[in-house]
Amino acid sequence: MNDHMSLHAGFHTGLHTEDVTGLSASSRTVRELAWLVIACCLVWTGSIQAQTKQTAPSPKTPKVRSEMLVSTGWLAEHLKDGNVVVLYIGSKADAYAAGHIPGARFISLSSIAVTRDGVPNELPPVDELTRVFEAAGVSNGSRIILYGERYGLFAARAYFTLDYMGLGDHAALLDGGLEKWKAENRPVTAETSGILAGMLTVKPKPEILLSVGDMQALALTKSDTAAILDARPDDEFTGAKLSEEVSKAGHIPHAAGLYWMKNLESTANPVLLPEAELRRMYSALGAGPQKKVVSYCRSGMQSSFDYFVARYLGYEAGMYDGSFYEWSRKELPVEREVKK
Repeated sequence: MNDHMSLHAGFHTGLHTEDVTGLSASSRTVRELAWLVIACCLVWTGSIQAQTKQTAPSPKTPKVRSEMLVSTGWLAEHLKDGNVVVLYIGSKADAYAAGHIPGARFISLSSIAVTRDGVPNELPPVDELTRVFEAAGVSNGSRIILYGERYGLFAARAYFTLDYMGLGDHAALLDGGLEKWKAENRPVTAETSGILAGMLTVKPKPEILLSVGDMQALALTKSDTAAILDARPDDEFTGAKLSEEVSKAGHIPHAAGLYWMKNLESTANPVLLPEAELRRMYSALGAGPQKKVVSYCRSGMQSSFDYFVARYLGYEAGMYDGSFYEWSRKELPVEREVKK
């Protein structure tokens, strides 16, 4: 055995005598220190790699879009601002005429949600929508505040409509609506005044409006790119009860149920739940920074509120406004969750 082979054997068997290696104590010390340095470097490198794995950045929680919601106090302070346009969204003008926030203009729900091909609550053509909002005094520089009937549901549908038109960044819901405004003894009026028509240039966002084909691609292929939310009451979602004018019971495959009113504190005080609570609720149902939240309901009204909240929480969102009304009329599968 030559000196090199003796050294290798001596190191790995733990022998350090001069008789085995033929090296002086000084040479042995240098070699041992070198090996020690190499070993330390390997340990340090492994530690760094482990820390890198542990601290690898995860997708960030999207930032809440606080500008999408205004308080009654904020509106009271800004009611006379030149660019603020307050819109009351209702089914009939009677409730508006009986008492509305001073300066608010009325928009009929039927002018922004129509029946097409037998399916209710579809979006009219963009040019028709543009004329409706221009007639209410909305321009591109307007700050649009929405409220109306059914605890903010109609206002949420108007928000979806404006977002589809590319005007969502200019719009907000009045948190708590007329219910909270009146509970705080703020002024209401039956008076109306002349409206100076606005002028709009719109840039539609067709990607937020999903067709039945889009829903088939998401629901029937088990896509993990979207969280599908059904905004109907729980018994309609599970299939225990039929939705109005719908012949099939159940829901679109792979959807999760989130009744739209669960976003609110109560009917007596219909303000949004705190952000943290809403975030937990949506995350538990599959919403995330890398998933599109797609909402639907019976015919595209209740889903408007889930859509609004998903956008408010910062998620990418879309809505299938044909909803279960359209889905159930086609030869498409449904799921049921009947409790035993």
